[in-house]
Amino acid sequence: MGLSRWTSGEREAPEPLEGNVVATVVGGTVVWFTLFLVQLPFYRWFDEHGRTWWLWTCLAGGVLGLYGIWFVRRREAALRRERLARETGADSGPGTGTATGPGTGTAPEGPAPAE
Repeated sequence: MGLSRWTSGEREAPEPLEGNVVATVVGGTVVWFTLFLVQLPFYRWFDEHGRTWWLWTCLAGGVLGLYGIWFVRRREAALRRERLARETGADSGPGTGTATGPGTGTAPEGPAPAE
């Protein structure tokens, strides 16, 4: 028993669930900023009770949500480009302008160049 039955590699990982990720992240970001703005008038009460971290947590959630919006929009655009290239049968080999390497979702083929 234990974790070995889950980590032994005998089972394949399921496909990731895809949904409207951009809308989900935008919705969450709006909620965090709304919570921050609703709590802001009560700053004095939060300060007297040692709970100002509630406000800063909401602000941090909103700011991180802005980064999340940028990130998922960029990811969606990359997936769309990849899907379009696959549908049109475009060659994605070296020299075609397709980015490869870390952060692009594709790995370069062949050995790494010597430095």
